[in-house]
Amino acid sequence: MSNIAYIAIGSNIENRLEHLRQAVHSLNNHKHIHVEKGSSIYETDPVGYEDQAPFLNMVIKVITELSMIELLRANQVIETENGRKREIKWGPRTLDLDILLYNHENIETEELIIPHPRMTERAFVMIPLLEVEQNVVIPTHELAALNIDELRDREGVRVWKQKNGEDVYELFEN
Repeated sequence: MSNIAYIAIGSNIENRLEHLRQAVHSLNNHKHIHVEKGSSIYETDPVGYEDQAPFLNMVIKVITELSMIELLRANQVIETENGRKREIKWGPRTLDLDILLYNHENIETEELIIPHPRMTERAFVMIPLLEVEQNVVIPTHELAALNIDELRDREGVRVWKQKNGEDVYELFEN
């Protein structure tokens, strides 16, 4: 059975663009994951722990045969392969892969909460997500909550590399 998932990708340790590129390629090269489309790349101010470099962020839509937990594990392997260390909560990272949505499911376990908690409060997630899927449905949230103009941190999200209708992989070509 095919599942649709949206994954947020972020990096703020150099080479940020290379870490995003590696994540997209690693996900698409997984035999049970296909990257269908992606957003532009945004440079964003850090949230939470603010004494760190700006992030590059994007969101991709994937089609997968994996369960939510299997997709989480695949993401964690890719993060580790890219040097991810979990030392400071919300701190600097080579790569961060977060499952935002998985089909229209709601789940809460010790390892995973879907939809991703606080996603509708974060412009660095919602702006690229709505670029990928303008009419996205977020279980448990009113559509009114998806108004980008009402996000308090939207000024901290700047287009870094615009996607102009090209394939997600073309974002990484010079």
